[in-house]
Amino acid sequence: MKSFRVHLIRHGLTDANLNGRYAGSTDVDLSTEGIARLNKLKGEATYPTVDKIFCSPLVRCRHTAKILYPEHDDLIIDKDFAECNLGEWEGKTPEELKADKNFLQWLKNSESVCPKGGERLSDFKSRVTSAFGRLVETVVKGDIKDAALVVHGGVIMTILATFGVPRAKFIDWDVNNGYGYSVRIMPSLWMRQKVVEVSSKVPYDLVHENDEESTYIVDLVGGASESDEVSKNIN
Repeated sequence: MKSFRVHLIRHGLTDANLNGRYAGSTDVDLSTEGIARLNKLKGEATYPTVDKIFCSPLVRCRHTAKILYPEHDDLIIDKDFAECNLGEWEGKTPEELKADKNFLQWLKNSESVCPKGGERLSDFKSRVTSAFGRLVETVVKGDIKDAALVVHGGVIMTILATFGVPRAKFIDWDVNNGYGYSVRIMPSLWMRQKVVEVSSKVPYDLVHENDEESTYIVDLVGGASESDEVSKNIN
């Protein structure tokens, strides 16, 4: 059965990540440490070879793609892969927002709460899943066997919570900077059920038989947190 692979990779570390500050739609670049970590990862492990790269428009993702795939200068940018816009919460830490009742409700993954000047989670989910649907269509019609999607933690988690099998909650797809997941798209299955198979972690060659961080994906998801809270990986 014909299939295609898309490798979902989270951007490298930023100062906002290091300081625990939300930077959803804020266009921050990679930190010096983030660049060094990506280069170290690239030297120690193997990122999948790809034919095309899809990317968020934000600079931290474009910079990550340039480091990991310097041979690709033709990124396919889709603005709908940008991270969630957190409005007046941008640049703040959870500690600074703990007195905000709306923020506490939002942490429970409430789709009815929206930060002032920001984006509802339901609207964020709608644009991200629509963008991924367009990506799948482009990959299949263009016969692109392997593609990378360099985006944000919240975007990856939203895509996999919506389309990924094995099934898992949003929070269960938490992913570190520079890491991600490979998914396999079978066109007939996508047409019928709108699902993709989560097949492995990215990058490769970091897997060791007894390494907890590299546990086989089914075991990882099966033992994941039962929390419904919104991840701090909106960043």
